[in-house]
Amino acid sequence: MIIDTRKQKGIEIAKTGNQIKRIDENSYKVKSQTGNGEYDVISTENDCFCSCYDHVYRHVKCKHSWAVETSLALCKPVSPSVVIQPINALMCQHCDSNKVVKNALRHNKYGNIQRYLCKSCNKRFSVNLGFEKMKANPQTITNAMQLYFTGESLRNVTKFLRLQGINVSHVTIYRWIEKYTGLMQKYLEQITPQVSDTWRADELWIKINGNMKYLFAMIDDQTRYWLAQEVADTKHTHDVRNLFVKSREVAGKKPMTLITDGLHSYKEGYMREYWTQHYPRTQHIHFAFIKGKHDNNKMERFNGEVRDRTKVMRGLKKPNTSIITGYQIFHNYFRSHEGLKGKTPAEIAGIKIEGDNKWITLIQNASQKN
Repeated sequence: MIIDTRKQKGIEIAKTGNQIKRIDENSYKVKSQTGNGEYDVISTENDCFCSCYDHVYRHVKCKHSWAVETSLALCKPVSPSVVIQPINALMCQHCDSNKVVKNALRHNKYGNIQRYLCKSCNKRFSVNLGFEKMKANPQTITNAMQLYFTGESLRNVTKFLRLQGINVSHVTIYRWIEKYTGLMQKYLEQITPQVSDTWRADELWIKINGNMKYLFAMIDDQTRYWLAQEVADTKHTHDVRNLFVKSREVAGKKPMTLITDGLHSYKEGYMREYWTQHYPRTQHIHFAFIKGKHDNNKMERFNGEVRDRTKVMRGLKKPNTSIITGYQIFHNYFRSHEGLKGKTPAEIAGIKIEGDNKWITLIQNASQKN
């Protein structure tokens, strides 16, 4: 059996850690094993191209190409490790029997609530797990949240519901968002997403209570999963260490590559939270631009997404508003991304929500666990 020594060496390089530096989506630098230099490797759909002697002059697949391919294979999304399934709550609340059938509707001015009849004890009840004591039915509440986070204003959502014969105020809709955002956040904090080893951080200004603030955010490069966010009064003097700590807690690890712009706060936060004297060591690329070799286009696209949403709001009312947290949940678990082939960041990160209405599935699971 012929053993490809270049392939073996490439696998060893990929598993060593800190030998491959990612420049952008297709460009990499691989450290030379015989000196202090680096080789440029370009990855395409069909093959890898390297600047080393073996590839340029001998026209063979070198160990640096094998190393990049192995590294990419190790980072491919895996099948979902967490599946959030719809809850079958159709058990009699009086005798725990599963011999339950639909039996009429409960009408109110906000909508209809399904009632059930237990054939074992002959008693009737309504199932409203996660939506107890809510006048509106679950479908109405989740429709309102979906409309709001996809870009409609609170008042436009009320107009949409009014066309369906449901009269609620914009204040009521905000209270729904505030209540269920907090409920889902507590539940999702217990789930660890399978993100990659390359993260991106950036900041954008938003209007809060008439004043300009900065929203700092950290996302995963491969899955686009929004790891953490925080609002700051200033840009250049803000301490981003809390953002870095929260990101590490959510992911259960620290990144091997951190990509930011040249803001000094990122360098200081990196040195205090991610840098160590021991290997493998997190690499900080702190000169990312919109154009050029070290672009930060994925982060700029994310910023544009957030700006499009806050533009409709004409600003936020308070820094600790649940709207930002709610949109973070919507971005991760409900918004499909073209760059992810129509999937959500959570799905790529190994978290899948099943059911016809994913909002109801998530809310009911969160209500049952909390």
